[in-house]
Amino acid sequence: MLRVSLIALLLAGPLAAAEYEVQPVLRTETKALFGTVEARFVSAARARIGGTLVELTVVEGDIVQAGQPIGRLADAKLDSALAAAEGQLASAQSQQDNALAELTRNETLLERGAVTVQRVDQLRTQLGVAEGAVRAAKAARETVLQQMADGAVLAPADGRVLALPGRLGSVVMPGEAVATVAGGGLFLRLAIPERHAAGLALGALVDVAGQGGQIEKIYPQIEQGRVMVDVAVAGLDKAFVGQRVLVAVPVAEEQVLAVPETALDKVSGLDLVHLVGGATVTVVPGRRFDAKGQPMREILSGLRPGDLVVTP
Repeated sequence: MLRVSLIALLLAGPLAAAEYEVQPVLRTETKALFGTVEARFVSAARARIGGTLVELTVVEGDIVQAGQPIGRLADAKLDSALAAAEGQLASAQSQQDNALAELTRNETLLERGAVTVQRVDQLRTQLGVAEGAVRAAKAARETVLQQMADGAVLAPADGRVLALPGRLGSVVMPGEAVATVAGGGLFLRLAIPERHAAGLALGALVDVAGQGGQIEKIYPQIEQGRVMVDVAVAGLDKAFVGQRVLVAVPVAEEQVLAVPETALDKVSGLDLVHLVGGATVTVVPGRRFDAKGQPMREILSGLRPGDLVVTP
């Protein structure tokens, strides 16, 4: 059986090579440039009161959650104000207690007919005034406590701490930034020459240092001869904000004649292509590109549409 199979193969001759019919192929022209890693938004954690920065619990690069305390401001004037408010509250409560005790005693005397009704009514009014003074003192104390609580510097959003303009011991004014937080994830921002603006399209795939990206926004305004484009790329979470990344952006498409890269045969400095039927022609190759994952070579001259090329 083995001998019969070998004889059959010898009679059939060499294996037939594959054929490729030359036809126009769509080639995407790309533009290589650098994109900059940007955050979706950058928010400042600002001081709500003025004071001295006495505590800072984060450093650059830390991940924070919205509302997380990341620092604390202290103001000595608030400590004095709190002591004064507590003293006023204690005094008002004492006056209220005295007014209540006096009213209770006079109500007992009224039952015995020892005091007049007018006297009791007067004491009730005094008690109401004392109670109002207590409420006012409590409100004043709560105001001071809230101001002291506002000394906590809170993260404005989920994200990563980019910078800490504030330093321990520095005096911070109300509204001044203590920390800068980048949130919302990262993306690439490209500045593309305006001559390529017509070839840009939303959703176009972009090669980002070997990773796939997608154009998600094209800004309508051209600034200094550049079109701003945002590209969504997975896996940028650990990148540095402001980092420059090499990007290949599709800017145009055209139909070209091309053959598989393996169809070219270089002999004595000439690029040859073997046609079905035994003919060999000299061609002038152009740029390399991929067509649906297959390495292709543009042919500038030497072939026509419909030619059958032998490929290994």
